[in-house]
Amino acid sequence: MDTFLSIDEVARRTGLSAHTLRYYERIGLIGPVARGSDGRRRYSAADLAWIGFLLRLRGTRMPVASMQAFARLRVAGDQTAGERRQMLEKHLATVVAEIATLQQSAAALADKIAHYRRLEDTGAAPQPTSRRKE
Repeated sequence: MDTFLSIDEVARRTGLSAHTLRYYERIGLIGPVARGSDGRRRYSAADLAWIGFLLRLRGTRMPVASMQAFARLRVAGDQTAGERRQMLEKHLATVVAEIATLQQSAAALADKIAHYRRLEDTGAAPQPTSRRKE
């Protein structure tokens, strides 16, 4: 990306609203964005890459407060690399545990679905209006 992007262009590329991008800037998740001579925000390739990483963190359900702490450490420079790595390692452990829990839940759902398919195949499926307890 050789040119700068407007807030609307970044919103389209990231799926975030312009309001959310301004909010992220206001709360320190995104550093101050450069402005053009017209006063409008101009996002760089580096800004877009950082927003992409924030979206990854958000996708892992990292709390906004933790994302803010990570962003502050990032701004502080390379001397905080160890702290940032530790934050990400801790969060990764949380994500892995959540994945394991979701996998167990998915297996339980698959078992229940198989149970109902067997009932349907034998013609013993409960009627949709029945009040059977699960």
